[in-house]
Amino acid sequence: MSHPRDVLLGSQAGSFQLPVCDHYSGVEARMRKSLQLQAEMTQEFGTCVFDVTLDCEDGAPVGGEAEHAALVTELALGAAPEARVAVRVHPVDHPSFQADMATIGAQAAHRLTHIMVPKVESVADVQRAEQALVQAGAKDLALHVLIESPAAVHRAFEIAAHPRVQSMSFGLMDFVSAHGGAIPAQGMSGQGQFTHPLVLRAKLEIASACHAHGKVPSHCVVTEFKNTDAIRTAAQKAARELGYTRMWSIHPDQIRPILEAMAPSEAQIDQASEIILAAQAAQWAPISHGGQLHDRASYRFFWQLIERAHQTGRRLPEEVQSFFAVIGHSIGHPTRRAT
Repeated sequence: MSHPRDVLLGSQAGSFQLPVCDHYSGVEARMRKSLQLQAEMTQEFGTCVFDVTLDCEDGAPVGGEAEHAALVTELALGAAPEARVAVRVHPVDHPSFQADMATIGAQAAHRLTHIMVPKVESVADVQRAEQALVQAGAKDLALHVLIESPAAVHRAFEIAAHPRVQSMSFGLMDFVSAHGGAIPAQGMSGQGQFTHPLVLRAKLEIASACHAHGKVPSHCVVTEFKNTDAIRTAAQKAARELGYTRMWSIHPDQIRPILEAMAPSEAQIDQASEIILAAQAAQWAPISHGGQLHDRASYRFFWQLIERAHQTGRRLPEEVQSFFAVIGHSIGHPTRRAT
């Protein structure tokens, strides 16, 4: 029997799947704890439910960039085989950028899911990062990029179109700061980031650019990291209103609220499972379910909902769970191929 991804997603069936949470840490003790927490939660949920991104940009002390790059390389190489580990390097115009890429790309590319490049302003920056990877011997490693300025937002569709780019993230605080005081401080936190027109427009542009080119939009941080209600509300708004399918975490306490907010409900999972199993039994011809007509367009939606449920560690009916045991369709394992 054909796998739902092959039938419903067509040429996209072999594309990447990313966990809905991307957890950042840059201090050695916290990076080690993050990797340990990832292993524990993978055991708990039966799949890897968040990425760990080891941070060179904010984590490396001034003057200690080379040592920090060596440290994150060591940690990536020492991570468990099923771990999903990435690295955020310095911006392309930073003096340590080439050294970051040469060290990390040359030694750890085979253990990384991707490289995150901050402060990307144009396609030229992506090309420069790509060339650095090629020079380091990491020609197949995917790039994630961080959009942090009005000019970069303006070029979001061009950046998203680059085949090496797998995901785009929004850098909220730098974006607000780039406006020279025109956006008030409230635009960097709380509800302000969801109500100020310029911030909201930027988020929508990035999400739209990603979906236009089959890339993953990743929502920005919530700085009130001790307020679980704030992170849960932000994640819900990002997912349900703005089209984001992934979100940053900067504290371990933010991971579970992100997973919960971006996961489908039990009722949605049950409905989607019933429809997909009935469609498969009908060999993907149109069916009637609950008095409604369903065909491949709605099957695609419900299959993607099931994939998101799996990514967030939700319980699935046994018949549906079996889809994720098929070789080549597991979501939790590292995917290094650029798309």
